[in-house]
Amino acid sequence: RATFNLLFATLFPMPTLVSWNVNGVRSVLGKGLLSFIEKRVPDVLCLQEIKASAEHVPALALPYEHQLWHHAAKPGYSGTAILSKFKPLRVLRDFPQPHKHPEEGRVLAAEFAGCWLVNVYVPNSQRELLRLPYRQKEWDPALRGFLKELAEEKPVVVCGDFNVAHEEIDLANPASNRRNAGFTDEERANFSTLLEAGFVDVFREKHPGEKGHYSWWTYRMNARARNIGWRIDYFLVSKPLAKKVSNAFIWPEVTGSDHCPVGIELGVKL
Repeated sequence: RATFNLLFATLFPMPTLVSWNVNGVRSVLGKGLLSFIEKRVPDVLCLQEIKASAEHVPALALPYEHQLWHHAAKPGYSGTAILSKFKPLRVLRDFPQPHKHPEEGRVLAAEFAGCWLVNVYVPNSQRELLRLPYRQKEWDPALRGFLKELAEEKPVVVCGDFNVAHEEIDLANPASNRRNAGFTDEERANFSTLLEAGFVDVFREKHPGEKGHYSWWTYRMNARARNIGWRIDYFLVSKPLAKKVSNAFIWPEVTGSDHCPVGIELGVKL
């Protein structure tokens, strides 16, 4: 059986999907992005907070045949991208009408043979929680509805920076961060509601109860070296896909941004 599994994995390798908030794609390009791609070889690379406009893309010379970019209307702000070795069947940007949201390039969806892949950059609730009402009452429900609609067509993989640590285990200092952006009861409850709508946090499913796994660290107080971080970057999959995820990982050793890459190996044809 083990020999068969090894042979099958060799003949039919599982695609590796990686998500990374790069905090500026041009910035991370100067900090080793190309060497990261060459070394880790993600089949699909989803980026958030690209902070780039359309005219910047050709100069990036990223080694992917299929590149989808969703730029924010505001230059140098937000934005998402999907870089893929596989050609998507269909591409959607933002939520469908009648939803009206700021043009911040936060949602990018690509349909592949075996699933929908959705890359999201969820709005930060900001200091003093100025954007929490929008996040809680408008953006999160719109995302949940959008994903549920896609899941009626085929299974969904959704990844990105969700700007929330779901449970206390998902950040180093939960007690001192209560009511801070990213760890409010409202944000956490909305994330729970998303999971209840039919999605699985595959990293937590495969690493139950394991502490110290984070994907974002503040630049202050030497937090990354001390691993005082938050897990706010996720891969969620439709429940039928959960058993087809062979590995879910976080790569904290990869630098270049205040976030690190997270990813999965998925046994689905793209």
